[in-house]
Amino acid sequence: MSSARVERLVNLVLCLLSTRQFLTAERIRATVPGYDGASSDEAFFRMFERDKAELRDLGIPLETGRRSAFDNVDGYRIARHDYELGEIDLAADEAAAVALAARLWDSPELAGAAKGALVKLRAAGVEVDEAAAAGVEPKVRATEPAFSPLLAAVQAGRAVTFEHRPRSDAEPRLRTVEPWGVVSWRGRWYLVGHDRDRDDTRCFRLSRIGAKVKAIGPAGAVRAPAGTDLVDLVRESAGPPPVIGTARVWVAEGRALGLRRLSRPAEPREHAGRPGQVIELDLRSPETVARWIGGHGPDVVVLEPPELAEAVRRVWLAAARAHAAPADGARRADPRAAGQALERAAR
Repeated sequence: MSSARVERLVNLVLCLLSTRQFLTAERIRATVPGYDGASSDEAFFRMFERDKAELRDLGIPLETGRRSAFDNVDGYRIARHDYELGEIDLAADEAAAVALAARLWDSPELAGAAKGALVKLRAAGVEVDEAAAAGVEPKVRATEPAFSPLLAAVQAGRAVTFEHRPRSDAEPRLRTVEPWGVVSWRGRWYLVGHDRDRDDTRCFRLSRIGAKVKAIGPAGAVRAPAGTDLVDLVRESAGPPPVIGTARVWVAEGRALGLRRLSRPAEPREHAGRPGQVIELDLRSPETVARWIGGHGPDVVVLEPPELAEAVRRVWLAAARAHAAPADGARRADPRAAGQALERAAR
């Protein structure tokens, strides 16, 4: 930014801070040094629009209004209580955390916001030591095509329409949403907002949103309700289901190491002459746990509950039926024999 523009922006901020009334663009043109060089009215308004956008990008709360009901032209001012920064006192570890967070974002949309936050803190006399976070290089990447237009809509406070797939294999549906924020949780990005079609709060995974996101309605019309915790909403929506019980499973010695990492050891035990161990798993969805267990074949045996053992049998029988259809020229397998063998392994 040129020094002349910086000086003009500083003069504009001082002018709008020093008044309680809304100043019209023409009054600002006549008062603020730097605008007198505009060659025409059109050139001035282009310059003034760029400066207003720059102030808003810097986080300066520019208010728009009229002095009275008889005025037909908007004016501008900066409320001092919104502009002035309260006292900030960060401990050394807090300042390091801020510096680390500023280095976290790997997209241009968020990198600019992080840089602006650091500028404001340093302007308030808070020194953010980026060297304290040296040696750590975090990254949060946003590769979904919908990320940029959705983030822009959140910042502008506008509703959006887009096509969304509730599941990866489902047909896309058109949604109209009032976006409250874009949240990263467990390596995925989610849009949180009010779904007008269902009249309810909803979370949408960005990877299932189409690239054609259209902003609708006036700017500033959408804001998240006070006290809304976006991360908590995503956690409730995309998090694991509640625990409904405990599964006791026998695992052969040296087998199913991934399953062991998700479990708690209970006791050593032999099964069918093989050494092993009984482990306990939090049971949230019998079907999901059955798929984990089914892939290990006879190396894992469900002891309880019975509904989980039955779910594993269903997984095995479905696999046997799927492999019963032979390729061209191959001999047809007997699905009943395969199912009986798997039944014996499940006992």
